[in-house]
Order: sequence, then structure tokens, then C-alpha cells
Amino acid sequence: MQQENPFPSFWMAGFECSSQVHYRGRGRLDYTAVLEHDRRAEADYALLAQFGIRTVRDGIRWHLIERRPGQFDWSTVEPLRRAAEKEGVLVIWDICHYGWPDDVSPLEPSFPDRYARFARAFARYMKDSSDAVPFYAPINEISFLSWCTGEVAIFAPFGRGRGNDAKFNYIRAAVAGIEAIWEVEPRARIVHTDPIIRAIAPPHRPDLLREAKDKCESQFQAWDMLAGRLEPQLGGHPRYLDILGLNFYPHNQWEINGCTLTRSDPRWLDLHQLLAGVYERYRRPFFIAETCGRGPTRGPWLDYIAGQSLLALERGLPLWGICLYPIIDAPDWNTGLYQHCGLWDVVPTPADPLARVLNQPYAEALRAAQARLGQALACLPERAVGAEWVAPTTGFYAPRSPGTEP
Repeated sequence: MQQENPFPSFWMAGFECSSQVHYRGRGRLDYTAVLEHDRRAEADYALLAQFGIRTVRDGIRWHLIERRPGQFDWSTVEPLRRAAEKEGVLVIWDICHYGWPDDVSPLEPSFPDRYARFARAFARYMKDSSDAVPFYAPINEISFLSWCTGEVAIFAPFGRGRGNDAKFNYIRAAVAGIEAIWEVEPRARIVHTDPIIRAIAPPHRPDLLREAKDKCESQFQAWDMLAGRLEPQLGGHPRYLDILGLNFYPHNQWEINGCTLTRSDPRWLDLHQLLAGVYERYRRPFFIAETCGRGPTRGPWLDYIAGQSLLALERGLPLWGICLYPIIDAPDWNTGLYQHCGLWDVVPTPADPLARVLNQPYAEALRAAQARLGQALACLPERAVGAEWVAPTTGFYAPRSPGTEP
């Protein structure tokens, strides 16, 4: 079976839409509201045209949509949907980007059913609104989310030592949600996002080799469970792995109990090698679903990502896109300070406290990257991907590590 890239543009834009209840007393974080993206969606999407970006990652806010169990109000979604339709962008919708209603807990047995009802309702709303094939990301970063909500008490419900319980429940919810979506719209495409990481033992610490290996392996647990290759009682099956979204940042490689690796470190493993490892394991098409540098490193980091993507494409890997995330700068979860990581900075002016200002060095790097990859993309033959499940070459192990935290 051959699959063509279904995305209208290889380059993508991701809008920060986290809505978790955060620790440190910060309460509910609603970044769609913080950035007024719900009010500015049409203008925000229109900004992308100058770079030929017509594929977007964006999200809906469950806590606002289902204020009462079983009652769904789509008024917070409709401005985004209409804006996307008007501006001609395809949205990959995050159904659950870290947030849920206050009366919902992912550590409770009722979570999968509650989530599935919500996913079904959203799929019905979208089907009633458009004839286009929809794209859904059921639960953003299951591995990282499990760690935050169940293991180290960073996000509500602030569980500790229950990372695997959380992960199992998210898998059950994702499976139930996908089935609910497909009951409404069998054409729907499903995207699963998670960080790709690499942990190593420090020099002269052979006692940490096993921990490093387990940490590396743990990044695959959620996808393995969704595919039914690990913890099959959760209901996984290969059909649930459609498109993989791989999140990769400069801090995604580190020493156990030590420092973050930099690209100048000889122990750094290049991205194209990590991508090849994921494809070898799953034989599924994928895209880089989140990536960015910060401050003056934004341009150099994008240059690195483009070079590594070119190597991946030349190796015949089914890399379907690169998503700049966030496309508009967003405040840090912990400090509330802007991170200077977007293609557009947020620069307050007397007329507009949330003015979007294009970061020129980053923009120049993006245009150079687009030119660099454009010819390679134009010459790509069709790739046979996603036909049959291909067993991983590495073995599975009894899960030890609950998360994939950077």
C-alpha cells in the first residue's frame, strides 16, 4: 500500500494550546486565551501564507467545551475552524493538549469513557461542519503527560509514583477515542505525538548504563501500547498507529543524573539517525511535530533541523513535514516569561499588548531551509509506507520508567 503525503505543505506551524492545571500555584494555563489566538485566529493563520505554510497544529479546550458532563459547547472552537477554512489551512486538531474539565481525572477508571464521549462529540461537530478529511491528535505526548500527571505532580491531578497508571489510562482513552472518531468519520487520520529522546550514562558510570537504556526504551512505550505490542490488555492494535509526530528540541539528549548534551558533544546522536530508528521500529510515516531553538539559536537550530531532514529524505524515510512549534512565542509554564522561541515574537505596543512581530533572523533561516529542502521534496518518489506492521528489531522489556521527560 502506498501513501502520499496528505499534508498541503511540508512546513507546518504549531500554535501553543496547552490548558493544564499547573503546579506552583499557577492554576489553569490556557495559552489559546493568553495569546488571544481564539480572537486572532484568522489573522494568525493569515500570517503563515508568506511562508507557504498551509498545515497547522492547533487544539481545542475540553475544560471550556464540556463545563457540564455530556453538554458540549463548540463556541470556542468555531472561530478557529472558520478561520482555518477561510485561510485555506489544514488543522491537525489536538483533542486533549494536557487539559480536561475540573471534574475529570486521568487517574480515575472513568477517564477513558469520558474522553471517548468527548472525542466522538468533537468528531460529529467537525463532520457536520465540513466535508474535508479531518486530522486528529487524540492525546498530546502521552509519555510526557503520564510523567507530569502521574509521576512527579507537575500537572493536575498531581499524582506521584503512578506514572504507569496514568499511561495505561491514556492509552485506554486514546484507543476508545479513536474508535469513537472512526464510528463518526471512518476517513479520519490519526496523529500520535511524543518526544524522541536519548539518555546516556556519564563517563566512568557503568552502573547507570541500564538506567540509560531503560530511559531510551521508555520513549516507545506509548506507541508500543497503542499498537498492541506492549500491555495488549489495554486494547492496542497496529491500526491505531497512523501518522507519528516526533517532538525534538535541543535538550532532548542528556546524561543520566547529569548535563544536557549539546551538538558539539561527540556523544550527540544526530537527528536523522533517531528518525531512522523510529521508522525501523514502526514503519509508519512521520513528521517532526515540534521543534524550536530559543533566542539567537532559533536560526542555527532550524538550519540543523533542515540538514538532518534532508539526510532523512535522502535515505528514503517517509518524513512528511516539519512543524515549527510554537509558531508564535509563548510564556514559559513556570515563570510566565516569554521564551523568544517563535517565528513571531510577542512585542507589546501601546496599540496592541500582544502584537506579533516577525523575528527576522529566524525568518531568513526558514526561507533558506525551505529553499534547501524544496528541490529534494520535488524529486521524491512515492514511498511504500504503512502497509503492514513490521516487528521492531529491538526487544520489549517490562516497563521500568514511566516517562520521557527532558
